[in-house]
Amino acid sequence: MNAKPTKNYFNEMRAEDGAVREIYRRYADWLADLPDGTLERKCAEAELLFRRLGITFAVYGEAAGSERLIPFDIVPRIFGAGEWRRLELGLKQRVRALNAFLHDIYHDQEIIKAGVISARQVLDNVLYRREMQGVDLPNQVYAHIAGIDLVRVAENDFYVLEDNLRTPSGVSYMLENRNTMMRLFPELFAGHAVEPVEHYPQMLLETLREAAPTHVSDPVIVVMTPGSYNSAYFEHAFLASQMGVELVEGQDLFVHQRKVYMYTTDGPQQVHVIYRRVDDDFLDPLAFRPDSTLGVPGLLDAYCSGNVVLANGVGAGVADDKSTYLYVPEMIRFYLGEAPLLSNVPTWRLSEQDDLKYVLAHLPELVVKEVQGSGGYGMLVGPTSSKAEIEAYRQRILAEPATFIAQPTLALSACPTMVESGVAPRHVDLRPFVLSGKEIRLVPGGLTRVALSEGSLVVNSSQGGGTKDTWVLED
Repeated sequence: MNAKPTKNYFNEMRAEDGAVREIYRRYADWLADLPDGTLERKCAEAELLFRRLGITFAVYGEAAGSERLIPFDIVPRIFGAGEWRRLELGLKQRVRALNAFLHDIYHDQEIIKAGVISARQVLDNVLYRREMQGVDLPNQVYAHIAGIDLVRVAENDFYVLEDNLRTPSGVSYMLENRNTMMRLFPELFAGHAVEPVEHYPQMLLETLREAAPTHVSDPVIVVMTPGSYNSAYFEHAFLASQMGVELVEGQDLFVHQRKVYMYTTDGPQQVHVIYRRVDDDFLDPLAFRPDSTLGVPGLLDAYCSGNVVLANGVGAGVADDKSTYLYVPEMIRFYLGEAPLLSNVPTWRLSEQDDLKYVLAHLPELVVKEVQGSGGYGMLVGPTSSKAEIEAYRQRILAEPATFIAQPTLALSACPTMVESGVAPRHVDLRPFVLSGKEIRLVPGGLTRVALSEGSLVVNSSQGGGTKDTWVLED
C-alpha cells in the first residue's frame, strides 16, 4: 500500500517555504545540534527497552503465537495548548452525545421517534443488544473508555475518522512511549514544558470507581482479558498492574445469585466493576455464543440486575458501527442542542443506490471500509491498490453493499519521523482516550500512529504502522 506522498498534505513541522513552524522551533534547534549517529543509537536503545518490557502485539492471520515489537518512532509529535483545548472540547462533546444516544436507544428511543435515525439502522444492527433494553446503568454511561480517531488535513482542520466504543486499545503504548522518551531524552523534557500523561491509570481507576453500582462505596475492580494470545494482552496486564487491580480471565470468575465473584486464595470475593477486554459475543455463553470459553456463565444476568458493571457496556458497539458514525453530528444537535465542534469525514453509505453508484464508478480514488471492521483489516485504499485488488473488492461490495461505507482519500498531515534515510515526513493520525464517569476526562495528547512507509496512509500497527509520543505543550 505504498505510493508517493499525497500531494498538498499539511506538514506539521515545516511550512510550505521550508521554515520550521513555531511549535517545533525549539525541538528543531535541538535536533540540528545533535552529533551524527545520535538518533540511530537512540533508536537502538528504544528497541532494546521495548524488548525488555515485552511491548508486543499479536498479529492475527499469522502463525499461532506470532508477536511483533510495535514500531516506535523517537521523534515526538507536538501540539500547542490552544490546539489541544479546541480538540478536547470537541472530543468531550462527541462522547457526551454518543453516551446519550446509547442510553436513548436502550430506553425511550426518542431519536428514532423524531426521525433523525431510522429504526432499521439501530434495531437491525447486529451490534444492537435487545437484552439491554430498559437496563439502567450508573451515570447513564455505556462507553466509559472511548478511543476517538482523528486525522488532520490543515493547520486548524481536524476530522473524526471513527469512534471506538467497544474495547479500544493502544493507551499502554501512549504511556510507554512517554516513559521511553523521558528515559532517552531527559534534556528535551527539561527544555520543553510538556503536559503529563502518566496519570492516565489513576484517571481510569477513578472512572471505574464512579461506574460502580450505586449501593457500593468501595468497589472491587478487575480487568478481564481473553488471555495471553489476544493481540492487546500486554495492555491488559499493563493497565491492571498500573491500577493495582487483578487481571482475570473468564475462568477466574463465577456467578452466584446474580452476583459475580472472583476466586482468591482467601475464598470467593465479590466483584463490582469489570473493565472487560472481551467482545460482547464471548462474555456469557448462556446469553450469547454457547461455545465461548472466554466468558462467565450468568454474567449478563448479573449485569442486568445491577450487581456488576461492565466497562464498556454491553451493546455499545451499535454506536461505533461505521454506518452509525454518519449520524453522530445529528446526535450532537439532537441531544445537546449544539453545533458539532469536530466534523466527520465525508462518507458514502453503500446501502443507498446513488452512493453505491458513485463509489463503484470511483473506486480507484476512494477508501472503502467494512462497517463493522477494525484494525485496518478488510479495507480498500483505492489509490494504492492494483486493478486486480480493486476489481476483487468491487465484487465484495456488489455481494453485500450495505456492509460497506466509503470515504475520500484524505491528505493526512505528516510529522517528522525517523526512517532509514534520516528524519522525513510520514502520515499520522491521533487516538485520544476519553474517559466517562461522573465527568468526562482525558489526558492531554493520545496515541499518535504513524505510517512508516513512504506515502502510506495506513497507520494501524497490524498493517505495518508504528507509534510516537504525542506532546501537548503547556501555555
